[in-house]
Amino acid sequence: MIEVYILRHAVAKSRDEWRGDDDSQRPLTRKGEKEMWRIAKAMKKLGLSFDLILSSPFVRARRTAEIVCDVFKAPGELKLTPALGAEANPERFLKQIPKMIRSARQILLVGHEPFLSELVALLLIREPRPLIKLSKGGLCKVTIASMRSPQPVLEWLLTREQLVGMS
Repeated sequence: MIEVYILRHAVAKSRDEWRGDDDSQRPLTRKGEKEMWRIAKAMKKLGLSFDLILSSPFVRARRTAEIVCDVFKAPGELKLTPALGAEANPERFLKQIPKMIRSARQILLVGHEPFLSELVALLLIREPRPLIKLSKGGLCKVTIASMRSPQPVLEWLLTREQLVGMS
């Protein structure tokens, strides 16, 4: 059994307030960072653990993943991959993931919308038609029997507000 936790990055500066040219460098807001610390603590309270944390290399997703690593004291589990970038293709990612996860059984994916919703839909119904929308800082759990013969199940979906309320 593989447990896949899918986390959307925390609240980042809006495109309007970001003064940089490169969107991949757009950071979290101060409030987004604070909330992410609370979300990560709530994740720990839920008893979650991770063998592997894969994150988009975009600053806002990477920082979100780093906060989780700090709370879980698991910096060695974090791997950055452009396959989770904001413009990445979920179908291509699903083809690449077996090589990325190897023997990991509890995996956290940190990325962006609409990629993550499309990924969940591909896992559950084999179509990239979003069934859910992850809020910033939102988290869901999908279990998969095995990568060879996936029988995915959406176990739960939590909003940022629900997670912050748990901390």
